[in-house]
Parts: sequence; C-alpha cells; structure tokens
Amino acid sequence: MEGQTPAANHTEAEAQNTVHRGHYKDKGIAVFTSGGDAQGMNAAVRAVVRMGIYVGAKVYFIKEGYQGMVDGGDNIVEANWSSVSGIIHKGGTIIGSSRCKEFRERPGRLRAAKNLILKGISNLVVIGGDGSLTGANLFRQDWPELVAELAAKGDITQEQATKFSHLNIVGMVGSIDNDFCGTDMTIGTDSALHRIIEAVDAIAATAYSHQRTFIMEVMGRHCGYLAVVTALTTEADYVFYPENPPPVDWPEKICKKLSQERESGQRLNIIIVSEGAIDREGNPITAEMIRQVVVTNLNQDTRITVLGHVQRGGSPSAFDRVLGCRMGAEAVMAVLEATPETEACVVSLDGNQAVRLPLMACVEKTQAVAKAMADKQWELAVQLRGRSFARNVETYKMLTRLKPPKMTPEMASAHSSGYTLGVMHVGAPACGMNAAVRSFVRNCIYRGDTVIGIHDGVEGLIDGNVTPLGWADVTGWVGQGGAFLGTKRTLPDGKYPEVAASLRKHNIQALLLIGGFEAYQTVLYLAENRDKYPEFCIPMAIVPSTISNNVPGTDFTLGADTALNEITEICDRIRQSAQGTKRRVFIIETMGGYCGYLATLAGVAGGADAAYIYEEPFNVKNLQLDVEHMSSKMAMEGVERGLVLRNENANANYTTDFIYKLFSEEGKGVFSARMNVLGHMQQGGSPTPFDRNMGTKLAAKAVEWMVEQLTQATQPDGTICANKPESAVMLGIVKRYYAYTPVQELKAETDFKHRLPKSQWWLKMRPLLRILAKHDSTYQEEGAYVAVEEDVVNHIIN
Repeated sequence: MEGQTPAANHTEAEAQNTVHRGHYKDKGIAVFTSGGDAQGMNAAVRAVVRMGIYVGAKVYFIKEGYQGMVDGGDNIVEANWSSVSGIIHKGGTIIGSSRCKEFRERPGRLRAAKNLILKGISNLVVIGGDGSLTGANLFRQDWPELVAELAAKGDITQEQATKFSHLNIVGMVGSIDNDFCGTDMTIGTDSALHRIIEAVDAIAATAYSHQRTFIMEVMGRHCGYLAVVTALTTEADYVFYPENPPPVDWPEKICKKLSQERESGQRLNIIIVSEGAIDREGNPITAEMIRQVVVTNLNQDTRITVLGHVQRGGSPSAFDRVLGCRMGAEAVMAVLEATPETEACVVSLDGNQAVRLPLMACVEKTQAVAKAMADKQWELAVQLRGRSFARNVETYKMLTRLKPPKMTPEMASAHSSGYTLGVMHVGAPACGMNAAVRSFVRNCIYRGDTVIGIHDGVEGLIDGNVTPLGWADVTGWVGQGGAFLGTKRTLPDGKYPEVAASLRKHNIQALLLIGGFEAYQTVLYLAENRDKYPEFCIPMAIVPSTISNNVPGTDFTLGADTALNEITEICDRIRQSAQGTKRRVFIIETMGGYCGYLATLAGVAGGADAAYIYEEPFNVKNLQLDVEHMSSKMAMEGVERGLVLRNENANANYTTDFIYKLFSEEGKGVFSARMNVLGHMQQGGSPTPFDRNMGTKLAAKAVEWMVEQLTQATQPDGTICANKPESAVMLGIVKRYYAYTPVQELKAETDFKHRLPKSQWWLKMRPLLRILAKHDSTYQEEGAYVAVEEDVVNHIIN
C-alpha cells in the first residue's frame, strides 16, 4: 500500500476467470488450520467449504491440523453446507489446530498421504503461519515419492497412484502477529489489535484517575507489528519491539521522557512492550525490568498488564471476517486451477487487492528477517518487514516527540519555508477524523510550519472561527470519535468572495479537508473558480472521511471500518437475542445514503442471506425468490437464523418496512421476522485500529504532498500560485497504492445526483455474498499473481 507506482520488478497477470456453479466437479479439497489459532480462521474455513461445494468439489475438514492428517479416520470428514453455518462470528477455529511432531518425519507424512488419497484428496488449503506453510510445501515436494511407495506396498492402487500423482497446496496466513512477509495483513491481526486497543483505552481511564504509569505487554515473540501499531494508535509514550531495540541508554531516555510529560501536566503514561522485546545485545527486555527502571528512578506508581491470550480471543473483527471470506474463495480457485508445474502460492492481501504470491519466496523473506535480527542488522530487519511496517515505525517516532524540534535556519531551509496550512472538516462526522488532524498538525509543526484549525467547516472559515493548533493541542485526539474541530455540510457555492477573503486574511497557503462527499465537492468548486479568485490557487487535498465510503478516487474512507464493525457487532447481538426461539429472520437497515458499501460488507462479515442496495436493482420477484430460498434453507439445511440487510436508499418503494412485512407474511409457518433500523449508532463509538492508523498515515502523506506542491508553486515574491488540476486532489487508497487524483478528473467519474462514484470496487464482492448464502451467481476471481521483491532478500541471503 506504500508508494504511488508499482515496483519495477512486479509482474502481474490479472486472473479474471469467471467461475460458475459446478465448474470443478469430481475434485477433492481438504481444508485445515495449523499452528496458533487466530480470529477469522472460521470465516476462511466457511468460505473454502461453501465456495468448494459451489464449484462442484467434495470438501473435507481435516480436524486438529497435521495431527489429524496423520491420524486419519474420523479426523478427515466431508463437510456440507450446514457444517459451517453459524461460525463466522466465532473466534478460534472450529476444526481445531495442534502441533504434530510425527508429520516432521517421513513416516508421518507417508501416513498422511495415504489418508488423503483414500479420501480422494489431492488439493490442500492450509491456514496457518510460516511453519505450517513450509510443512505443506515439503509435503508437496515429497508427494510423488510417497505415492510411489504407497503403491509399491499395496496401500493404494495403481489407479489411485496415477489419479493422485501430484499434490496442490495453497496457503492462507492466519497469525495475529502479522509476521509473514508478502502480505499487508494476516488473518487475525486486526482482531488482535481490537482487543489490545480496547484494553489500552480502558486502562488509560483508570491510569488517568490515579496518575499511574502502565506497562502493557502484547504478543509478538519475533515480530513487533502489534506493539508498534498499538503505540501508534493509542499515543503510547514508549514502545519496545524486537526488530529495532532501543539504544543502550534507554533507561535514561525513558525516564527523561516520562518525567517531562508529568511536569507538563500529563496524568498518565502508557508503555507498550512486545513479548519478544530485546536489547542491542539480543537480551530480553521484560515488562518487569521496565517497571523497576521507572519505579527506581521516578518513584511513579507503575503497574504491569500482560494481555496474553486475550489477544487471540473474542469475535473476529469485520475486517478479518471479510478478509477470511475473500481469501478463502480465492484459495479454492487457486488450488483447483493448479497444475503439476504451478508453484505453490499463498493468497494474501496487498493494499486492497487479493494477490497470489510464491509461497517459498515469502517464507524465505520472513526467515531473512530473523537472520537480520540475529546478525544485529536492525535497520535491515525493519526494512524487510515491508514499507508499511517501516512507515508505522517512522510515523510513531515523529508523532510522539514531547515537543517539536527547535528549527535552526539550516533545518528550516532543508525542510520547509514556514508555510501556513489550514485544516477543516466538511460533511458528517466520522471516526478517524481526529486522528488525521493530530497527525497533520504534528507533521506540519515538525517541519516548522504553522497550522490553522478551522472550526465548523466552510461556515467557520467565513466567520473567522479559526485557531492556531499547537503540538500539545492535539494530545489525546487519536482514539476519540467524532470531530473536535466541528463539521458542517455547508458548501462554498454562492459564498466564494467570503471564502477567498478569509483565506487571504489568515494567509492560508494550503488547505486540507477531512470529510466526505461534501469535502470533495468543496475542493472541486474552489478549484473550478481559481480563475476568478487567486486565493483558491493554493494546494488543496482531501482525506476522505465518511462512513458511507461513497467518495470517488479512493477504495476506503475514514470511518467506514468503524461503522462496519458497529453494524457487525449489532447484528451478532441481534441474532444472539433469538437463541432458543423458533426460526427467525432479521431485517436490518443500514446507513450509507445511496451507497451500498456498508450493507454489502456487513452482509459478508455477518454471513447475511441477502443485502439489498441501490446499485443492484431488485424487484418484488427477487424478494419473493429470496423468501422462498430462506424457507428452503430453514426447512432443508437446519438453519435457525436469517439475516437480511437493506441500505437506507436501496429502493424508494421497497422500504425496510415493506420487506419486513413481506417476509413476515410469506414466511408464516416456517419462520417469523423482526426489523431493526440501526440509525446514527453506526457513526458513534471509538475509532477502530484501522481507522486510527489510516487517518494517521493519510494525513502524513497529505503533508508530504502539500510541501512538494508548495515548493513548486512558491513565486519569487513569496506568494503561492498553484492553479494546475494536479494541485487539488483526492488522497486515497486505490488497490495497492496511495493515489493523488485531481478532483477535476474525478468529476467525470461521479454520479452527483446520487452522490456516488460511477465505479465501485466492492461491487465485485456481491457475487461472493450470494454464493456464500447459497444463491446462484457468477464469481469473478480477483487474485493477481505477484512476484515477491527479492532485492533485499538476496542481500541478506548472499
């Protein structure tokens, strides 16, 4: 996701094959989970089973991981549709996971091969960490010899030996540590961050009451991702993680920082330590060691909280559920398309794009990190973790300085010329806005610039409701919902002279808008009127922020992930409320304007039976078919609960109430129906780790872009003249990269009447939603084959 253009050595062959029901008849697939459990594994297992059945394959569970494969018998069982009903919201893995010493030896693998062949299985989907994936690849390499030996001993027939002469494997990485190189996020990482953030936020409240220092130990024996992102998204004061140990004098540094913060009026301090934290000599740094340093030197009331396996527990987040569904479906396609010549691959996420990566190249890169750490090449270890990891580290260090650096003339010349930048919100509030403002303010001040906070959007700008924002003014903002600067939907059309006068009065030389569709319209209107008002000839950027995710030029908007999690959690609770009752179907209305993003993604994450949206027209016949389909599943499959989502503007006539009454009437004798309109609770709550991190990073990117634009646009007399389309942009995430798209280019891609982009990436998930709910659909693969960047790997290996 880092960077704006594809790397030169990336070779992509877009796999856009269309797949229909029964496409791969008479093939056998087995899915198993191995190693440590992670939230979201059940979503992946469910997707493998249902997608496999949909394309005509026989799908098997292998219970208890490799141990179950070696033991065989009842551990390898055929799965049916209802086998995976009601599991998407559960943590852990329903088919079990265990370590297996026997599989590491050839006799164990020989028994495993026999058990698979006797069941007609030669396609494996493995969900686990790098050890589990490496074991699967070794099994694949040994397979021809194992099959030959089994045939020679008479354990299998020659016909079976011929039919199952090669083994195909595809991996999905399930690990809360996010320690596998080649993927932005592994299954379970986002959920673990949710557990950690909830704990830190809760502890911060009690710590504030008593002026305490809390040391939080998080998981991550060999990888500091959880620790670094936790520190970044909770404003922690210090973080210890294995890839980049602290300097030798860390006890003095940490005590100096903590004492300075207390002197400045801060009542609490949070220190995050990864369980695998080490010093520069490779010796462990424990939470107790840190506590002793703080107590001995500062005499502060210091407590330790070890989160432990709490991080693996609880329901998976919406992100992990959707990730598991997408990866599971792609894994089925990848393993069934494989040939003896196909290299074993791992299905993963790169930015917002599903990709297929060479499994062993990823394993080698992951192992190269461990070698770099063993050789005390700390910078290389951070680099090998990937650009996203390195940027998290860099951003954390900059944002948590106690005070901005004193700028010498040389530093000022190298970094900035002391510009004045404005920041404001336009549109509805969304979680993540405050995190973005904090990041923007501190990045600017770090460079030596001045930041003007504009309250209440365009109205506040016209009224002069502006204040300078200092380093300490944004302390504590990252975890807060809403918008502290205030926001309104008012647009600037008809008020251009007043807006221009205010920009001139406050000498605002660049403007950041953090908001939704109205923020996009505001920048578009200002850019289109630059010929009349020179004050609008300044760099302007939008950090998209709306729960509706209806802004062109970006795949994601701030606040949408938080809203999605709110909806998913509410749906879980609503379904749970019907436990023990007769069969029941819930009709839930979500927000989103005309955009069906929330309804669709919440449908995937919640295992919904249907999701009605404006973008996909439907009629009463479709509704009637869905009622009949629901009745059939409840009568034939033993399903007890149904979930139907409807976007608030899906159809003017087929309202939520209409659909509820239709299901109630037509479902009589089979199920009852209940209706819920979720309303504004979708906008509330504390921002998720995803939104906190995304807001922080996008705002940092906005500063980089603005400084570059200001440097180019500064005239000899010091005035700013940025009048090209490229100087008014939407800053978004598109597939795998950050994109800076001129708003005037986006105009042609926008449906202004319905406030929608004309092209929306998530619509390709609609067939997946229907297939996983046992409807007919046509699935289009999204996985692109991508080569792993090996320049750094070769450097360390050679």
